[in-house]
Amino acid sequence: MPSRSSKKVLIITYYWPPAGGPGVQRWLKFASYLPEFDHEPIILTVDPDKAEYPVRDNSLLEEVRPGQRVYHTGTSGWYNLYKRVAKARTAPYSGFVGEGQPTLKQKISRFIRGNFFLPDARRGWNKHAYREAARIVREEGIDTIITTGPPMSTHLVGRKLQRELATRWIADFRDPWTDIYYYDKFYPTPLARAVDRHHERSVLTRADAVITVSHHTREQFLAKSPAIDPGKVRVIHNGYDARDFSGECPKEKEFTITYTGTLAADYTVKAFIAAVRGLLVDSPLRLRLVGKVDPLHAGELETLAGHVELHPFVPHAEAIRWMRQSSVLLLIIPDAPGSKGNLPGKLFEYMGSGVPVLCLAPPDGEAARILRSREAGQTFDYNDEAGIRDFLRTCRDLPSTPRENRRVQDYSRHSLTRALVAILNER
Repeated sequence: MPSRSSKKVLIITYYWPPAGGPGVQRWLKFASYLPEFDHEPIILTVDPDKAEYPVRDNSLLEEVRPGQRVYHTGTSGWYNLYKRVAKARTAPYSGFVGEGQPTLKQKISRFIRGNFFLPDARRGWNKHAYREAARIVREEGIDTIITTGPPMSTHLVGRKLQRELATRWIADFRDPWTDIYYYDKFYPTPLARAVDRHHERSVLTRADAVITVSHHTREQFLAKSPAIDPGKVRVIHNGYDARDFSGECPKEKEFTITYTGTLAADYTVKAFIAAVRGLLVDSPLRLRLVGKVDPLHAGELETLAGHVELHPFVPHAEAIRWMRQSSVLLLIIPDAPGSKGNLPGKLFEYMGSGVPVLCLAPPDGEAARILRSREAGQTFDYNDEAGIRDFLRTCRDLPSTPRENRRVQDYSRHSLTRALVAILNER
């Protein structure tokens, strides 16, 4: 429980349990550890019955810290309007995974979203969030607020609170904004690009502090305007919670490669599949894919028939258990512009598991550097079939007993919360 002298901070986030997926973990974990550093997090989020989540994970409600104060608000029908206009059934997955080669209808849907609902279709929450946030700030005497995106529209709530109530505002970016690898899939017109970039520059220049998850994204942000103070743009990576990896968890008897998350159409896996197929000549193995797999990969996976397991999204704790039971964990960074700075949250959970990580990404990128420096795995070019196969053979011969890698401990959620508190304490 926070002490009476704890400093209150309001965290405004669209994604909060029972929302599932990686976007929830960052602030769920920060909120869990902040009281240890004499800060009381107060959460403002959307009513889950009215929210649009690509994935739900009700089990995450059990991970919310006892005594955590959470305020929910309604939302206006921007997303419902978008779904009616675009004839979309639900919120799209990140990178449009699952859509395969887009049909004309899907292209029209993307165009509508990317040009008429700016900066995103969840902006309908903003007026509700602002009204409730202003009430909480006044009644609780809060002087610091944090907004986190995506959705990037949430940052506009912080901008207004800063202007109207003179609150200190920290903008947290879990992803790039206009540099996100799938931005062009919205088919934005020059006018839409200009509107998005205006909002982006406005947030970056006006926020009292900006936090992002990679050094590459930080450099992208600083390039947006000379008016952005480099000293206020900080990097706090995503991480892993050591509590999620406690206790015994025996390895699978069969050599098992596990991938968790979305496997989008533009994730390059042909050389990896060929390498796995080559290993089957020597001994059996299992490739386990947990999450959403784009149908464009179906033909490649069929060549491993009998050795592939496909699972839908599972509760977070179950995904962690499958990671820990595996022989190798597969990480794929999209082969797209800006990929050198892409650091998915599961990278750090993979490292926290102690299981070797096979990463397909630019070998000179940020994910490769982190894996190399922490001796947590190896990174290969997307087409390096021989290198991938040799790495898998090496892993196959490793002892099956789990190992603890102390080199990754500064990516623990506890350590990262300490870095967050240092920013919160600045004035």
